[in-house]
Amino acid sequence: MLALRERLPHALLLVGPPGIGKRALAEYFAQSLLCESPAADGHPCGECGGCRWFADGNHPDYRAVIPEILQPDPDPGPDSEVGTGAEAGASKSKTAPSKVIKIGQIRALDGFFNIGTHRSGRRLLMLYPADTLNTDAGNALLKVLEEPPPATHFLLVTSRLSDMLPTIRSRCTRIHVQRPDTAITLDWLRAQGVADPLSALAESGGAPLHAVDTDPAADLHEMLMCALCAARPLDPVVLAEKCEKAGAPKIVLWLSRWVSDVLRCGSGGEVRYHPKYAAAIATLARTTSVPALQGYYRRLMRQRRVAEHPLNSRLYAEDLLIDYARVIAPRN
Repeated sequence: MLALRERLPHALLLVGPPGIGKRALAEYFAQSLLCESPAADGHPCGECGGCRWFADGNHPDYRAVIPEILQPDPDPGPDSEVGTGAEAGASKSKTAPSKVIKIGQIRALDGFFNIGTHRSGRRLLMLYPADTLNTDAGNALLKVLEEPPPATHFLLVTSRLSDMLPTIRSRCTRIHVQRPDTAITLDWLRAQGVADPLSALAESGGAPLHAVDTDPAADLHEMLMCALCAARPLDPVVLAEKCEKAGAPKIVLWLSRWVSDVLRCGSGGEVRYHPKYAAAIATLARTTSVPALQGYYRRLMRQRRVAEHPLNSRLYAEDLLIDYARVIAPRN
């Protein structure tokens, strides 16, 4: 990307799997473009006024637009006027943070677009994840993309290209961001203190940023995996009760990755997500009906689309685990 500095398109769309650092890459590229003394290879110097402003999060020529749910909670500080009890409760928003980028966030950029640049002669806007633009926000952004202000460049980042408006995709130069080299990734995970980097990377689907995150539900995940590969029949009701706190999205994700590994192993492929359970997965692959397992996997994919809805996690898990127990029941 640094090679694009001299002939930079007005809009770049970074596409790739989740958890590989696309947002960090976009931010670093933005810093390099705003750096006032970049190195010969385009990397930011980290010392100039532009770099210092960027590092402090207040560069006047840079804006990042993200959904409310991804924005950090403001620190009220010691002099905050937020009270306690009913007063404090009244000061908080009564609605859950939005998971989409709203039209108001795009309209709020009018002042940013309509004034001159302050430092470097360039103006940068990053949108992440770009697939969360709702329809109105997407249409508002499209108007700016079609007639961009002078010296303005857009960095859009997504893991779900198909969820973006085709009209926005067509106005961007697309850059496909690949997963980093496995050996380099494992070295990095070890440096982050990950005890078993190979397993962590596999279970995260090859996403190093997800592998390094401490999942509060990690113990529940391990318990579920052990139950799924145990020789004795599992009790779906008891297991669902134990998994309940993980929440529906994680439960269906864990099951879909487990079943995916069984199907891969059954077709002669390698176990992707659970290498330490490869022996148990191979046994399941030999003893389970492939058509039944494929049908169950398709059901899991459908369930993943609704898992974010307000559901009773225990009943949701019971339903999926009862169906799983039926699918893997020994064939007569």
